[in-house]
Amino acid sequence: MKYMATYDLMETVRNTNEWLGATARAMASYPALAMWPNPAMEMMRAWGEVTERSFARMVAKPDWGIDTFSEGKRDHLVEIETVLSKPFGDLIHFAIPGRKPRDRRVLLVAPMSGHYATLLRKTVRSLLTDCDVYITDWHNARDIPVSAGKFDVEDYTLYLSEFMRELGPDIHVIAVCQPVPLALAATADLAAQDPDAQPRSLTLIGGPVDPEANPTEVTDFGRTVTMGQLEETMIQQVGFKYPGVGRMVYPGLLQLASFISMNIESHTAAFQNQILAQAKGEASENDKHNTFYDEYLAVMDMTAEFYLSTVERIFKNREIATNSFTVEGRKIDLGKITNVAVKIVEGEEDDISAPGQCLAALDLLTGLDDSKKAAHIEPGAGHYGIFAGRSWRNNIRPLVLDFIDANADGKPVAKGPASVKAAKKAAPRSAA
Repeated sequence: MKYMATYDLMETVRNTNEWLGATARAMASYPALAMWPNPAMEMMRAWGEVTERSFARMVAKPDWGIDTFSEGKRDHLVEIETVLSKPFGDLIHFAIPGRKPRDRRVLLVAPMSGHYATLLRKTVRSLLTDCDVYITDWHNARDIPVSAGKFDVEDYTLYLSEFMRELGPDIHVIAVCQPVPLALAATADLAAQDPDAQPRSLTLIGGPVDPEANPTEVTDFGRTVTMGQLEETMIQQVGFKYPGVGRMVYPGLLQLASFISMNIESHTAAFQNQILAQAKGEASENDKHNTFYDEYLAVMDMTAEFYLSTVERIFKNREIATNSFTVEGRKIDLGKITNVAVKIVEGEEDDISAPGQCLAALDLLTGLDDSKKAAHIEPGAGHYGIFAGRSWRNNIRPLVLDFIDANADGKPVAKGPASVKAAKKAAPRSAA
């Protein structure tokens, strides 16, 4: 599949479906047809609107949509500033002019796993009131010229180290999902290379530090498929339509097909219900369906080397879990982290990064005192809920803010060892 033709074929199918949706919507909306009311025309128009919107969103980067937020009796404007611009991703800041600076400075490390950083929009919004928020904004690989070079897990780690240096040692890092092991590696790299640039605290939320600690379908897939099979079936070459022409990528559209196939029945039902609602005039621009799928369907390409190195080094070889990860030829020793407080957050019902996978990080931090370790398993929470859902808003966010405050000046984590023991007891372990 490593050809431009297969990449362009997928884009052609997407483009054709968008055109079919637009055509159906336009044809069914002719005023003359209203003279002979027909439910079939309403269904055709509704199908067209839903189809056109859905396929158009697949190649559009969502907007942050955070222009203002309210605090007390005042509305604040939010300006998105680029602090550091790099070929494969930017460090951006949600600046709030006129507001008194917040003591809590937070760097959110967004996943590079198929969706844009805007997936953390609700997380950002929930932190703005109490924190000065920065986030990693990764670029779509199809838009990056081949001349920019490669980008793999080592480059990702180096980006994180550079972003932390840029923000200074009073930053508190919150890594969500995929970047958790690499955020851990970047912190260890700073501990060895530039200790003064280490963050004050590191909160790791639902990430695969040790995928074998509690295997899921995701980890089973990475273990059973060979690297040759992945390279042959998942990697394609960007076509002439985009600036990254010729770059080898794991296409966003292919990722989206995988996402949808894992739960095809519920997605099919959701779109059928939306078409009916549209035909009845009950749908709206920003209803629940559109709000969710505008984000879910917006996917980005990953560089082939990042995708393949993630599967091989993080999942198959377990280089983070075995403390054998290297960057530019130097070993990253997680035991070098000695004064960065680390908190683990997992969801009891997380089927992407199951309980125990992220918690494994604490055993690897051999140089860190137990008083600077903390852990929390959220009862009944799934993967999305631990960073953006009700569990995050009501329970996890307050705990994370308390953790940040407890380590603002290097003080030990309150009841750290007890919370870690409770989390370890609650998290199931692999029989292997």
